[in-house]
Amino acid sequence: MTQVQKRALAIHDISCFGRCSLTVALPILSAAGIETAVIPTAVLSTHTGGFTGFTYRDLTEDILPIAKHWRELGLGFDAVYTGFLGSFEQIGIVAEVFELWRKEGALIVVDPVMADDGKLYSIFPADFPSGMRKLCALADVIVPNLTEAALLLDIPYNPGPFTRDEIEMMLRRLAALGPGRVVLTGVTRTEGPDMLGAASYDARAGEVAFSGLNRVDPMYHGTGDVFASVLTAALLHGKPLAIASEAAVRFTVDSLKRTKLAGTDNRFGVNFEDGLAGLRGLIGLPV
Repeated sequence: MTQVQKRALAIHDISCFGRCSLTVALPILSAAGIETAVIPTAVLSTHTGGFTGFTYRDLTEDILPIAKHWRELGLGFDAVYTGFLGSFEQIGIVAEVFELWRKEGALIVVDPVMADDGKLYSIFPADFPSGMRKLCALADVIVPNLTEAALLLDIPYNPGPFTRDEIEMMLRRLAALGPGRVVLTGVTRTEGPDMLGAASYDARAGEVAFSGLNRVDPMYHGTGDVFASVLTAALLHGKPLAIASEAAVRFTVDSLKRTKLAGTDNRFGVNFEDGLAGLRGLIGLPV
């Protein structure tokens, strides 16, 4: 019996160079056998990390008309997955998009892209995290990094390493914002400070899990999008949160290793492409 293909909606920007956002989400979800529709929030010549003079075209006015046209066509989605949003206005609009498909059981995944390395991205106003906090409250799954988690919880940024109790406290506080499942990325533990990975919490099951591999330096742009896209793909295929997080860690670290070995400029993103052929097997699908 042929299995019905899953369909996802990815709402991210298009950074035309730099391997992040939609240029990462679309190929990863597609390689996992998921039909993927996209709504771009903006088009940039490059991402904003480390590049100057980039072009930026805002597409706020197009988001809701695209979504409503799809509703008129009777299109359905198994997941709505969001990343970079360029303004408070877009946060409110995306919340409306969620409601178009939530009643049909679509999985809502929010990657609250807004900060890294202890700092809010310079293009965002200081009160942007309050808007993102409201969007996360509407999600089923959120995937913040440590900086984004601190901003969502309005606590000082701490790069770690953390004890298990400290991580669990953060996960539970993030889940209390509204999402039933949380994956915190960029986590190091006091029990293994050279290991870098993710911590997950499924509030319904009361389960906390950790996954980590040897740290790969330096920092490369786009790894959060790689991680969240693999996570979303695995969840759509019915994998438990801890298993999906483990697969996302392994895929991301393998991509980092290839990129470091090649000596690629860290602004250019990571070589995830060479791992796509093995993605289905990694998340436990028939190959």
